[in-house]
Amino acid sequence: MAHEDQLLDKAINIYLTGLKGIESFISEPASEYNLSFGQFLILRKIINHPNIKLMDIAEQRQVTRSAVSRQLKVLFQQGYVEQKADPADRRRMFLVATKKGRDVERKIWQRINYRFANWVQIYGEERADQFLTLFEDFNQQIIQGKIRKRE
Repeated sequence: MAHEDQLLDKAINIYLTGLKGIESFISEPASEYNLSFGQFLILRKIINHPNIKLMDIAEQRQVTRSAVSRQLKVLFQQGYVEQKADPADRRRMFLVATKKGRDVERKIWQRINYRFANWVQIYGEERADQFLTLFEDFNQQIIQGKIRKRE
């Protein structure tokens, strides 16, 4: 049991320093434009999927429409996104990125790519691939698998 306690301490330390650090590392370029990383990803989705609707984003992310609405509120306020009525049914509204929104998304994406490329250069492409593959497997089996109880 002492070894499991050491593993738990190590996991907690990695969470507090490593995983939170990754989140900060990835999300920092978006914060310069008053966006969370989640809001940036929604903006990117809107740009890459013309005529997407709020409910489409909610379904894809497996969250409520109100959760997406809260994220979109900032995108509307910043002038990054607007709504356009569906010509076939004017009650349905499409989400469309403005020129300002497309420009901001491009700048943020360039910064994220630059930071990631530096990370891969420092860590090494093979090790980065191994790390991401291992973490993806952990995510699928443990996090998405909802951690099964040991019997």
